[in-house]
Amino acid sequence: MSHQQSYSWEEDDFQLPPGVKKIGHEKPNCGRTYVMYHGTTRTIATAIQRNGFKQSADRMLVCGVYLSCDLNKARAYPINTPDSERVVFRVEVNVGNVIAINYQRHPRQKNWHDRRYGEVFDTAWCPPDCGMTRSGMEEDCVWDPNRIKIIIKCIAPITSSEGSGGSEGSEGSERSGGSEGSEGSEGSEESDS
Repeated sequence: MSHQQSYSWEEDDFQLPPGVKKIGHEKPNCGRTYVMYHGTTRTIATAIQRNGFKQSADRMLVCGVYLSCDLNKARAYPINTPDSERVVFRVEVNVGNVIAINYQRHPRQKNWHDRRYGEVFDTAWCPPDCGMTRSGMEEDCVWDPNRIKIIIKCIAPITSSEGSGGSEGSEGSERSGGSEGSEGSEGSEESDS
């Protein structure tokens, strides 16, 4: 009898570090630190742990590191990559100055970090169900990767065998105290992660 692998994503309850908040569906408050997620491949995750986060190429919200406060969104990236190859970083993000980009072709959509167009922002936030993402889920683009601190190296899907009735194993999550960075990107519906 052949067994197909299936994957489920779970995150255990965890204690938030002092001063760190979880975001609901409201706009992040300027200057606060929040827990967010960044989905990527196992290979890119290794580079992120070694070299830190890097800005993505020009995407939906221009260059930056794409994140989401929703683990379900982050775990879907990169699109068209099997679950077995995906991992998610749990990070702390000091969002700095935040702008809401809440519709397509917003006048600051591609220039929110450019002082030639007015106020400079550190994070662009797309609220849920605003028409910016196909999934309808919220998304954040952080300009400076140094605003991001990894608090969990990786959250990986739990492997189970369909038809076996139980769990065959767990990738689990590795805990990390330090800040490391990364290449790759989670978030943008237009990005590869």
